[in-house]
Amino acid sequence: MGDLTWERITAAAIVLASALVIAVLLRLLTGRLFRRAGDTRWAWDDIAARLIRDLAVPVSVILGLWFAAKVLELPRGTLDVTAKVLTAVAIFVVSLALARLIASSVGSLALAGQGVAANVTIFANIARVVVIGVGVLVMLQSLGVSISPLLGALGVGGLAVALALQDTLANLFAGVHVLASKTIEPGDYIKLSSGQEGYVVDINWRNTSIRTLSDNIEVIPNQRFSDTILTNFHRPAQDMSIMVYAKVAYEVDLDRVERLITEVGEDVMKDVQGGVADSSVLVRFDDFNDATVGFHAILRSTEFGDQFLIKHEFLKRLHRALREEGVAPPYWNHRVVLSDTTGGDTTAIPRQDEVSRKDGLPL
Repeated sequence: MGDLTWERITAAAIVLASALVIAVLLRLLTGRLFRRAGDTRWAWDDIAARLIRDLAVPVSVILGLWFAAKVLELPRGTLDVTAKVLTAVAIFVVSLALARLIASSVGSLALAGQGVAANVTIFANIARVVVIGVGVLVMLQSLGVSISPLLGALGVGGLAVALALQDTLANLFAGVHVLASKTIEPGDYIKLSSGQEGYVVDINWRNTSIRTLSDNIEVIPNQRFSDTILTNFHRPAQDMSIMVYAKVAYEVDLDRVERLITEVGEDVMKDVQGGVADSSVLVRFDDFNDATVGFHAILRSTEFGDQFLIKHEFLKRLHRALREEGVAPPYWNHRVVLSDTTGGDTTAIPRQDEVSRKDGLPL
């Protein structure tokens, strides 16, 4: 070991400056590589490019500091401490980069399995915490800190934390169960027996966010899904049946009305966004009312949100078609029959809605 001289200090500064220049160049090159990877459809090259970009600068700087320390010919003890500190920093940096890599990989696998473009954070967050935790333990071990007592303390402390955070852990495991069982997935439209309904936006470690039809976000604890009745309108398939109820008067020909409803429904299925063009339109007459015959027209939509526009267009077109065909509208009417107690003829007295009108006034 020699004394510090200006020559060594200058050489160390040159080494460090060179490391910084290399770090900047690697940053620029990896940034360009990352942009090129983003232009492809394959997700894994993006993840690999991000890992290289994250490690380029810190690894270059750490190596520059180590070679600078070697050039300075520091004392043995100081050099050992420097080596431990730089090793610990390198382990921590690599742990962060690996945590990001594994979280991205888990997220990509989850999204690929679900087939939807939405955020699934719970698996990614769990993977990130596990990798960083292991990295911290390895870093402490590299610094000479014994982790055996720490693991024992963490075990006892973990038990206390588990008792104190029962609801939080229940939500965590409920969220994992929901995703693993694929009961619901981001993008599904769900409705709970408690009344909440909407599109699933995200499932994280504590709660599930849904977007209502009014574009508001409702946050539901994951544990709620284990003790409630849930309807998923995207299972077993995303397309769904739409039942539209209407009535016609008794006087009309039901066969003629059925053909007319079917024709209108088929046109709606072909023309309106969200309709299933190759689906069959069904008509089912199902009740007799006081003055009308009720029926259901059964249509199909590609997903839950499309049903409103389909119903809207179907009712408008059906109303227009019935009027053009001269089909009697289902007006309500009521006849009152008075019986003569002396044995005379009965007299039917029509209600006001049956009285003849002239110039818009009742006669």
